[in-house]
Amino acid sequence: MNAVKRGIPLSLTFAFAALLGACGGDDDSPAEAPPPAPPAPVAMTCAQLTGMAIPAAQIGLPTKGGTVTEALVVAAAGTGAAALPEYCRVTGTIAPVDTTATNITFRVALPTTWNTKAVMFGGGGFDGSIPNVAGNVPAGPADQLTPLGRGYAVFASDSGHQANALGSLDGSFLVNEEALRNFGGNALKKTRDAAVFLIKARYAVAGPSRSYFAGGSTGGREALSGVQRWPADWEGVIAWYPSWNQASAMLGGHRMSRALAQPGAYPNTAKRSLILAAALEACDALDGVADGLISHQVRCNAIFDPATATLNGTPVRCPGGADTGDTCLSDAQITALKTIDTETVFNFFLASGSRGYPGYNVWGADLGITTNPSPLQPTVTFLNFGTAQPANPAPTGAPYITRQLDQAIRFGITGDTSFNPLTLDPENPGPWAARISEISTQLDVSTDVSAFVAKGGKMLLGHGTSDVLVSARATQQYYQRLQAQFGPSGTDAFARYYEVPGYGHAVSTIFNATWDSLTALERWVEQGTAPAGQVTTDTAGVPGRTRPLCDYPKRPRYNGAGDVNAAASFVCVN
Repeated sequence: MNAVKRGIPLSLTFAFAALLGACGGDDDSPAEAPPPAPPAPVAMTCAQLTGMAIPAAQIGLPTKGGTVTEALVVAAAGTGAAALPEYCRVTGTIAPVDTTATNITFRVALPTTWNTKAVMFGGGGFDGSIPNVAGNVPAGPADQLTPLGRGYAVFASDSGHQANALGSLDGSFLVNEEALRNFGGNALKKTRDAAVFLIKARYAVAGPSRSYFAGGSTGGREALSGVQRWPADWEGVIAWYPSWNQASAMLGGHRMSRALAQPGAYPNTAKRSLILAAALEACDALDGVADGLISHQVRCNAIFDPATATLNGTPVRCPGGADTGDTCLSDAQITALKTIDTETVFNFFLASGSRGYPGYNVWGADLGITTNPSPLQPTVTFLNFGTAQPANPAPTGAPYITRQLDQAIRFGITGDTSFNPLTLDPENPGPWAARISEISTQLDVSTDVSAFVAKGGKMLLGHGTSDVLVSARATQQYYQRLQAQFGPSGTDAFARYYEVPGYGHAVSTIFNATWDSLTALERWVEQGTAPAGQVTTDTAGVPGRTRPLCDYPKRPRYNGAGDVNAAASFVCVN
């Protein structure tokens, strides 16, 4: 219609038209073209990852970024459960903020055919080397595929320092605060973020669909630290014999060393065999059958006393308490062993909140019986009492914990390499209390995993009752704290804790435990099927022998009939 003919001024007509145009009211005007879609991410080849920079902004804690130093295609190999697929083995470094600290060196295995999931492996001792990313989870079964064999992307790191000839006993890095904090847990986050950055680049994805962590000892502490501090990063963890309160565990172990260092207190191999045999005679049948395993460890701890025990009718204690040879224990040796059995009490403030460390299940443990011909025995002896009495300086054959604390006290606590570690009282450390308290904030993990639980995370814990390096009683405390916070049924919804009679620290000649924990965790997280009827298999004491994994505090008891080497012949009882 002609606006002028209706008496509307032409100037107002133009103004109205302009207003409509400004408001987008002109339906006849061409629509603005949508912005072009961003290009789809393109997967990178293994070779393209070489030299790749990892921006510091992609890592959730302060670093100077990372660099891929090597990326190599590894051909498929092996058969059956030992089969490994073709994968890209990536090695890289993450630069510290402090130029006097060392790099974190890490490795990622990226299978050509990926199952969309990831696993991080923890270390051991003081770390210092990269765990085998093509290997298995702790106590993993030999008849099941490893994580890489299942198609997982697997990664791990040296935790931020490179060990010297002492390997996992090298504590020289403790003089540097950033290196200490990396070992205390920060390297976990830095490594995980760098690895995920590379996973995204390699496969052109937003990230892994599921991420799990598996570790034992220090690696067990790292697993529990990871889900407590960075719960958004993980869906599930496997933590075997975890030194979750590692500063406290080292103090408890140092009290053990000081006890064994007393004149005449260190038992030789014959005496270790004697105390093991006497404990078995007194406690083996407490589970209903004499099978070479002490399944009722709590009861054994309550009733066994080497000062009054007998073996085949002969007293274990030497006549008059003096050391009269290999067929008995002197009072000095009995005192040392009973000290190890009891709690270490911290008579000073520890910022982590820890007040002590429980004793060790020394009755029934292989303390290092060097005459055992098993190929596993040297490792058992190395991790337990060793072959030499604790002294200053620590002999090469001294107990593992003695040598570890020799390093920790010299480098991490006193900063004095000439200091005699055996003079430091772990219960009353005097001028070193403040430094120990500070370190405890890095190495003692909080048990508050509420954020991990809220997101649906799952946790599997395992510990051998014959471990005298990291006490199973400490893992009991961790689990009991979970129950105190979440209630027994609430804890049961996200965590399981199993104890294995006869199993020591990572290895045993009595019952060398294996368990397909990864499959159990996968089913719980991914299918909602909680673990039930789990079984552990011995590979050394009686190869092929099985026992039920009982939900703590239950323990296996023989049902009175059937093969004593079969899990089906046992029931779990309180």
